[in-house]
Amino acid sequence: MITRFAPSPTGLLHLGHAFSALTVWQAAQAAGGTMLLRHEDIDTTRARPAFYTAIEEDLAWLGLSWPAPVRRQSEHLDDYAAMLARLIGLGAVFRCPRTRKELAEAAAGAPQAGDAADPFAAPNLPRLPEAEVERRIAAGESFAWRFDPVAAARLLAGGAPVFEADGVVLEADPFRLGQAILARKDAPASYHLCVVHDDALQGVTDVIRGADLAGAAHLHVTLQALLGLPVPRYHHHRLLTGPDGRRFAKRDGAVTLQALRAQGWTADRVRAQVGL
Repeated sequence: MITRFAPSPTGLLHLGHAFSALTVWQAAQAAGGTMLLRHEDIDTTRARPAFYTAIEEDLAWLGLSWPAPVRRQSEHLDDYAAMLARLIGLGAVFRCPRTRKELAEAAAGAPQAGDAADPFAAPNLPRLPEAEVERRIAAGESFAWRFDPVAAARLLAGGAPVFEADGVVLEADPFRLGQAILARKDAPASYHLCVVHDDALQGVTDVIRGADLAGAAHLHVTLQALLGLPVPRYHHHRLLTGPDGRRFAKRDGAVTLQALRAQGWTADRVRAQVGL
C-alpha cells in the first residue's frame, strides 16, 4: 500500500487533521506500506513558509514519518498545465466566464444542480453560446476551465469506469460534481486536476480522506479514465467534530495541534481525544 496525507499549508493543523493523518498512517502501517506527505499548495496567495514547517513538526510530534522529498504542488505547475492541455485536446473541458453570482442565479431551482452535499460540487447548466464566451474573454473578463460531464460521458461511451470505494465497487458518475473547475485563466490547475496527476505520479494505491470528499472520487476516476491513469482504491473516514457538532476548521485556533502542545498535551492524549 502507498497512501498519502496531503494538507494545504494555509494554516495550522487541528484535531481534525490529526485524526485524518493518524488514520492514514495506521492504515499504511497495518498493510506494511508507506504514507507519503504532500503539500497541496497551489493556493500560493495563502500558503506560508511557516505553515510548511509547522505541519511537518506537528506530524513528527504525533510519531509519523514519511519518505523525502515531500512534493510541493506549487513547484510542478507545468505538469498540471500539460494535463489540462490533454483534456482540452479531448474536448472534456470548456471555458466559462460566468461569475459565482451568475451561476447561483442560473442554478436557482434547477433540478440538474450538482451534488449540494459535496464541497466541490458545481451546477450542471447549459453552456453559454461560444460567441458570448469569446466576446467576454476578449473584453478581458476572467474565466475558468470547467469539466464537461456531457463530453466525458460521450468519450467514455464504451462504459463507465469502475472503482472501489469503502469496499464497494461503483461506477463513476461524471455528472456527480457537475461542471467542476479544473483550472482558471490565472491558475493552471485546481484541486481535482492536481490530485489526479500526483496520485498517479507517486504510485498511490489507496486514497484515504474524509467522507466530505466521497463525491469527488467520481470526478477523479472519470479524469483517470480519460487520461489513461491508474485508479486507486478510495476510503473515506468519518469527520471529526467538536462539542457543537461542527467539523473542525483552521479558524478553530483553540484546537490547533500547536496550541494543544503549548498547553502540555502529549501525542498520546491527542490520539485518545480523536478516538485512536
